[in-house]
Amino acid sequence: MIQEKIKNTRLGEEYIKINHSSGLCVLLYPMSEYKSAYALFGTKYGSIDRTFKTSDTGDFITVPDGIAHFLEHKLFENEDGDAFSLFAKTGASANAYTSFDRTCYLFSCANNFKESLNALLSFVRDPYFTKETVEKEQGIIGQEIQMYQDDPHWRSFFGLLGALYASHPVNIDIAGTVDSISKITPEILFDCYNTFYNLNNMVLAIAGNFDINETLKIIDKTIKPDKNIIIEREKFEEPEEVAKEKVSINLEVSMPLFTCGYKLTPKEKKDVVKKELECAIIADLVVGEDSELYRELYEQGLINSNFDSKIMYGNGYFVFGFSGESKDPEKVFSAIKNEINKIKETGVSEEDFSRCKKRIYGLVIREWSSVEKVAGNLVLSHFHNTDIYDKLEISASLTKNDIEKTLCDFADKKSAISIIFPKG
Repeated sequence: MIQEKIKNTRLGEEYIKINHSSGLCVLLYPMSEYKSAYALFGTKYGSIDRTFKTSDTGDFITVPDGIAHFLEHKLFENEDGDAFSLFAKTGASANAYTSFDRTCYLFSCANNFKESLNALLSFVRDPYFTKETVEKEQGIIGQEIQMYQDDPHWRSFFGLLGALYASHPVNIDIAGTVDSISKITPEILFDCYNTFYNLNNMVLAIAGNFDINETLKIIDKTIKPDKNIIIEREKFEEPEEVAKEKVSINLEVSMPLFTCGYKLTPKEKKDVVKKELECAIIADLVVGEDSELYRELYEQGLINSNFDSKIMYGNGYFVFGFSGESKDPEKVFSAIKNEINKIKETGVSEEDFSRCKKRIYGLVIREWSSVEKVAGNLVLSHFHNTDIYDKLEISASLTKNDIEKTLCDFADKKSAISIIFPKG
């Protein structure tokens, strides 16, 4: 077991990184001034990991859409009941989530940390799948999928992804479809579990008030070594242009909803952190609450307080978008594109850049006031092969020239809009 202390002089804080003998990466961030602790046990496995091979299997295999999300549901179930009953005894609040490229299991507690950590590590490492339980879960998740088909915000978001991306599986619902999950079997679940829930593909991140030595004793006792396997994932070929410039559907809404955005060039490691921060500054410049465009759109009744921006990225994708409600979504989208093109031509003023940079830097600093955010950022940085402190250091060193260079990646041919219109 190799331990490394990673320090940051700007914050005056440190955390411990442990390459555990089992293959698991353990990240411990003590925050003794807080009363609670937050733990995340995650695997680098999400909905886009449909086609893969390992050093043991040889050929690529393709599994049904939605299987990562299906596994998340199934791991909470065991032969004796479900994992939530374990946390009910400790008083911890437990949950899990699946995204495009990771699945995480978590709990938050103010007491009984050791018992809760033992429960978390135990149930995630003890899969239980039978034909009967899989069929039962297909019905439950099938209802969940149908429910999301009636959710206008969800449909608007995935409408944009489908417009931006022609072939990348980020355009497919994380839960899959009713048809795709009907093809899931216990054998497929075990194949995916044994591949992606290998400890060498996982991370345990804990932030807050906990005892490091007690934590390591629980890990040593609970976690047994996995054979190290190399996972090779599908390489995504995606054109630069969008698949469609506009998509729309009609649902039961009182006012049109929209999600619009840009399909930007994917980045890796520190470059993706830098690009995320640059895009956050660009969003603030273009249509932040202090911007001229935001005031104009708001005063004209074209946006309201629900207007927001979103940045998401992963293996082969980077999306920069805006969402909200509007009586004329296409007019809002056109105004945003025009403003971006204008700033590309005229450049960014020093005053505007300084104001927006300070705001984003302040938001980054604020993330260290939340045990949940610190633990989540530990997992995210680990899976992107970066360090949690990179975001802080990069946000402090960004220049106006950095922003203007990134704006060159914004082009009308790389933009699209998804609109949910009221029925009738």
